[in-house]
Amino acid sequence: MTGSDIPSSFRLAYVPGVTPTKWVRVWHERLPGTPLELIQVPPAEAGRLLADGGAEAGLVRLPVDRDVLSAIPLYTETTVVVIPKDHAVTAAEEVTLPDLADEIVLHPLDDLLDWETLPGRPAIERPATTADAIELVAAGVGVLLVPQSLARLHHRKDLTYRPVLEAPESRVALSWPQEEPTPDLVEEFIGIVRGRTVNSTRGRAATPPQPSAKEKVKAKRAGTATGSARKQAATGRRAGTPKGGKPTGKRGKPRGR
Repeated sequence: MTGSDIPSSFRLAYVPGVTPTKWVRVWHERLPGTPLELIQVPPAEAGRLLADGGAEAGLVRLPVDRDVLSAIPLYTETTVVVIPKDHAVTAAEEVTLPDLADEIVLHPLDDLLDWETLPGRPAIERPATTADAIELVAAGVGVLLVPQSLARLHHRKDLTYRPVLEAPESRVALSWPQEEPTPDLVEEFIGIVRGRTVNSTRGRAATPPQPSAKEKVKAKRAGTATGSARKQAATGRRAGTPKGGKPTGKRGKPRGR
């Protein structure tokens, strides 16, 4: 991609529960002239948005269609069970799936966990969304298993959660449309997510880092010392000191004929 082809902004999609704040902050520090636009998208629609060019990259939940999209796994989330604060399960630090055998376990249509067999007893109907399921938990209808970030996103004062051992987990990844070569701004964001330094040779050439205040003072002093040495050398030559030699003692006195 040439300089004239670089887009005026970078569109980053992200799914609920994912927090891109720290990476966005680094982007603004390194590329202040290139705005970053955040686009929140439901998990089920993230892959299609990227494939259709609606964003340059996205923080999504795996799996994605690897025939269309590239992806770098970033982290795996703990699965938790969301329960009322007065629920008996709150007495434990962690919960096992057998602990939920007698519970009505809500299974929303936008569920993000790959269950072979859902624990507990099924509800009469599946809630349409995770947000709807949270409301049912608050009403005492059942419990809900979700990635921990979604439990935090839908936090309520009357609800809490506990980690669930041996439950399926959700993996978060950075994904982008497959292209050869990878666009420069996508490479920039990959570098930020992977923790590359500003001087990394990967991706688009970064702006050289500015010297610190201490380095500026040191350079100024060095420049002042160099100027003083040059001034002294020039004064010595005017006084009759040959360049690189000793004083002659003669100072402009005319020779006798």
